[in-house]
Amino acid sequence: MAERSTAAAKRGSRTGDREDARTPPLRPGGYEPADYAAVVVHSAREAGVSPLLVMTVLHNEAYKPHHPLLERLWQWWKPGASFGLANMHRATFERVRRAHGLPGRWQDLRDDPAFAIRTAALHLKDLDRSLPRRHVRRYTRDELLALGYNTGERNMRAFARGVPPGPMARSYLRRFRAYRERAAEALADGGEPHDTVHRPTSSCTAGGETSSS
Repeated sequence: MAERSTAAAKRGSRTGDREDARTPPLRPGGYEPADYAAVVVHSAREAGVSPLLVMTVLHNEAYKPHHPLLERLWQWWKPGASFGLANMHRATFERVRRAHGLPGRWQDLRDDPAFAIRTAALHLKDLDRSLPRRHVRRYTRDELLALGYNTGERNMRAFARGVPPGPMARSYLRRFRAYRERAAEALADGGEPHDTVHRPTSSCTAGGETSSS
């Protein structure tokens, strides 16, 4: 444990809430995203994105155990697997690392929950920058960002124009909407369970799109 803490300090991934970023439990079904509420709030505010968006994404990505040992076994069975509480693939991590000068490695996501959450928040920030201000009104901006997290930036931009998502993306979106209230409850004691960046001030356009501020 001391070795892991030292490595985290060298990477510079320590946050003000680092003590709350304990290793996820080994027991299947024992992982709960709400345990990381303080880290989510800290990382989201640092990145300039909504804590509720980050927490809801964590709930969506909680479909498998996240203990480091289990993630190593998961990768052995599926070499192209994703790592960390937010299930990030290597290619995505490398883009975020280069864009924000992160000193950590992709493998560190499985061992350092705080680093994994911080990286996910920065990725959502990058997606937000690439998302057009005007988009079809059937999705909120956070929903499009979640779809971007799941399917990639290019697909997100297509969905924003009105291209219908496929079955897997629709399933991800349904779960994102279903987890929204639960994520807000998880943040109730650790931060603000609402969107701190994108206020509900969008106005509908004649083309059936919204203009988000």
